[in-house]
Amino acid sequence: MDAEIVIVGAGAAGLSLAHHLCAPPPGARAPSVALVEPPPGPRSPAVRTWCHWGPPDGPYDAALTASWDRLRVRDRAGRASVGVPRGLRYKMLRSDVFERFVLDGLGGRTGFVRETATVTGVAGGPGGAVVEGRDAHGRPYRRTARWVFDSRPPDALPPARTTLLQHFRGWFVRTAEPRFDTGCADLMDFRTPQPAHGLSFGYVLPLGPCRALVEYTEFSRAPLDDAGYEAALRGYTGEVLRLGAFEVTGTEQGVIPMTDARFPRTGAPGVFRVGTAGGATRPSTGYTFAAVQRQARHVADRYRRGLPPVPPAPHSRRSRAMDAVLLRALDRGRVDGAAFFARLFATLPPERVLTFLDGGTGLREDLAIGCHVPWWPMTRTALELPFLRRRPAGAPPHRGEK
Repeated sequence: MDAEIVIVGAGAAGLSLAHHLCAPPPGARAPSVALVEPPPGPRSPAVRTWCHWGPPDGPYDAALTASWDRLRVRDRAGRASVGVPRGLRYKMLRSDVFERFVLDGLGGRTGFVRETATVTGVAGGPGGAVVEGRDAHGRPYRRTARWVFDSRPPDALPPARTTLLQHFRGWFVRTAEPRFDTGCADLMDFRTPQPAHGLSFGYVLPLGPCRALVEYTEFSRAPLDDAGYEAALRGYTGEVLRLGAFEVTGTEQGVIPMTDARFPRTGAPGVFRVGTAGGATRPSTGYTFAAVQRQARHVADRYRRGLPPVPPAPHSRRSRAMDAVLLRALDRGRVDGAAFFARLFATLPPERVLTFLDGGTGLREDLAIGCHVPWWPMTRTALELPFLRRRPAGAPPHRGEK
């Protein structure tokens, strides 16, 4: 075999898995790992932002673009809930910086190689797994391994009862005058026009008194066109934030599937799916990064204990069931999404809400949070879900992570 492990894709999931596998604790053995990524071109994702919350001393803090210890949520009337999540900070990573951080840390490590190829097929079998494709020069590429972890986004979503899209466009702005509180991130600002199905909000991550990432985000059935995003951002920056004169220094855009589909974590013997392809995206929020870290740590731990490195379910069955109810209630217009999220942050400790949104709460915390949700619409939706068929969804449009 060419390597014990081949990781296909160098996004958040692939890089995180390489980091945890190839940087073991002292005395632990690291596997031989080949990290395969596509050459520069249309298959290479654009630089994007990954945000997550974690303790102040996280493993990737040296690569952070910024972090905040205060979070703010505004309801549609502009009333603000500001909290300092106990033991947590909200952290912003840029994908290119994270890539350099991980690869610099793995540089020179015995057994780790980084290769460039466009993977066209992954197959498994009792004798090991095979990865095939074309290298940067168009020549055939083939690698064999004991295990393959495939992090490529699926070409089509699995069947689901409900599928919404979290779609967003953001501007990196520089204002003429100081406009931003650098110690506070606006996680959700619902002073935006709300769609008929789903919800929308503004999202502001200050990078300095005059610099910030300002995004318009929407949960709905279909993305907007360019004119729609342009109008939404112009309205938010001008009429809501009143930024005055500013310059757009960069943009980012993405679409994240929010679905109650079941994502298989095993594609064939010896082949595992990780990241969004393995169900790491939280269906009700679109957050992915924290679940990716849980998957990567679990896989590395099982390898070091001599067990098959099968990725865990990134979210509990209870979390997925609650997400399925919320998604359908939002899609059917039974729940006012803006009021739902604003109320959670207004009535509960922020660290509890954030942990819940990331799928890290236990049964007791979930029951306590359940006291703050609209009882009848959620109950009605929960009762009808078992009788709904899962229907095929179309291929996801533009891919992105948040």
